[in-house]
Amino acid sequence: MNKPLDRILYAEDEPDIQEVAVLALETVGGFNLKICNTGKEAVAAALEYKPDLLLFDVMMPEMDGPTAMQEIRTLPGMENIPVIFMTAKVQPEEIAHYKNLGALDVIPKPFDPMNLADAVRDCWNKL
Repeated sequence: MNKPLDRILYAEDEPDIQEVAVLALETVGGFNLKICNTGKEAVAAALEYKPDLLLFDVMMPEMDGPTAMQEIRTLPGMENIPVIFMTAKVQPEEIAHYKNLGALDVIPKPFDPMNLADAVRDCWNKL
């Protein structure tokens, strides 16, 4: 993809993980983040925020990451928005399942805060 990654819509329900990821992505990575605590919040924010990328925890209350991704992809102009899932469930068949759903990639939890921005950028550069 020619366009540099800037705007990330990030959904994570665990405050401790969210705090570390925000530090890693904004301070270390230089990205602009819209932070959501649930998949429903992410769906509600997507059209107005116009993210370049969705970065979603898989397991969240109310609406999980895969469902939020599918909902957002029904919105006008969001049909092909790339998504990266973050999860502790990283067995090969689980990763294959998320990719079959349409994920660009999966970042395992726990993640290394110093390398998270590079991991996201590496995924983006595969487009």
